[in-house]
Amino acid sequence: MNARPVRQPDPMQVAPVLPPARKGTPVPRTVLLVNPFYPKDVNASFGKHVLTPTLALTSLAGATPPEWRVRYWDENLLQGAPPMEEVPQVVGISVHLTFARRAYALAAWFKAHGCIVVMGGLHALSCPDEVQAHADSICVGNGVPVWPRMLRDIERGELEPRYSAEYRDYAADPPPDRSILPDHGFLTPASLIATQGCHNRCDFCYLATGDTRIKYQMRTPAQVAEDFRSTGAPYGVFVDNNLGSSRRYLRELCQALAPLEKIWSAAVTLDVTDEPSLVREMALAGCTGVFIGFESLTDDNIRAAGKKSPRAEDYARRVEVFHRNGIQVNGSFVLGFDHDRPEVFENLARWIEDTRLECATFHILTPYPNTPLFRRMEAEGRLLHQDWSLYDTAHCVFRPKHMSPEELEAGYAWIYRRLFSLSSIWARRPRQASAVLPYLAMALLYKRSNFLWRFLIRHRLTHKMWSPLVRLTRLRHLRYRRRLAREGSLPGHMVSPIRPSV
Repeated sequence: MNARPVRQPDPMQVAPVLPPARKGTPVPRTVLLVNPFYPKDVNASFGKHVLTPTLALTSLAGATPPEWRVRYWDENLLQGAPPMEEVPQVVGISVHLTFARRAYALAAWFKAHGCIVVMGGLHALSCPDEVQAHADSICVGNGVPVWPRMLRDIERGELEPRYSAEYRDYAADPPPDRSILPDHGFLTPASLIATQGCHNRCDFCYLATGDTRIKYQMRTPAQVAEDFRSTGAPYGVFVDNNLGSSRRYLRELCQALAPLEKIWSAAVTLDVTDEPSLVREMALAGCTGVFIGFESLTDDNIRAAGKKSPRAEDYARRVEVFHRNGIQVNGSFVLGFDHDRPEVFENLARWIEDTRLECATFHILTPYPNTPLFRRMEAEGRLLHQDWSLYDTAHCVFRPKHMSPEELEAGYAWIYRRLFSLSSIWARRPRQASAVLPYLAMALLYKRSNFLWRFLIRHRLTHKMWSPLVRLTRLRHLRYRRRLAREGSLPGHMVSPIRPSV
């Protein structure tokens, strides 16, 4: 009898196996920056994980003294275990709570090779003692201005166990160094940031961690435009928490970006539609898509979270302001608020289809460590566990008020199936006939091609496949914005095959 073939683990779900560690001789003044593997949500698109590289690590590379040599390794590009043909003196690892366990395994592996391991990131901000137990040193806060000091201390043999840095003097940070990135790995290398902070302080957001107060700061529009220009990429993604916190700044930024004749997307809050002329300025500057945190269609949920937002009954009208200016909308929704009941899933799906949102992203309410939501749920005895690997917004880690955890997870999976179905994709097609085909191409590739993304990522074809679509989209948008400049906001959609998100 023939033995059944052994089923290989899904590379999008299981981290690559680390080979046995062997003590080596680290090469002085060498750094390896590592983005650890994390399991991908099978309900959502795998493509979003290769949209842009992590800005945190390229920013550290930009702050590295010139006498140090820097390499980059992203385990999510499915190229196996980190390269160790040359043992780095220093390994910098970015830590998020959902892949903290993998980060700690990597830290132990690199230490066994003789490397100095430095860790930072959001999890170091919320759980510094836990992270410090696995590293030679950690940075709590903005690591960019501290990084050169840490490297100097390593050279002197005086590395401290913990460094802290406030979020200030943001405009003085050096630009990211994207030369360390593999040219095959991402849709675009141009992950951009113009501002820090947000005018909201939602109780579920990591910006509300502990006593963290990130002052709203801005780089000059000229700085941002030059950074974008220097990437050479036709498409950029702003990773700001809210690019529209200051509408005056956003107008000035749009004026600086417009001459570049590039396209971009960003996260903004819905209240930028208070000024329709600002939305038009965004389109004229190259904005093709926005990521909007609607969070909920229930006003009581929004108020309880502490978010400043227009009333839910006005959402659809405001979405149309973006659509009239050819800007796609990716709506972000949180499921499991205290006012949510089992009918929330069906009601939300129907509203998204009626409003013709081009894209939607869903999250199960997740109490991140040391946020007000976490402390409240802990005090109420509603936390189910503290397995950080499941605090990924795809699993229910608390006891909801009006449904069971199993019902919430089932509803989350259902609404993704509904919105990714061919019937829903068709129902949300643009009203403008000429825009239907590009929209379908984007939706099918982004939403229904997880089988393809595994192949593209592993075989280093992500950028090669996307580049022609990006270039074509840019040319179409240049024609569109010339019409928009002549005629004012236009009816219908100008649809891009680029996901309108960050």
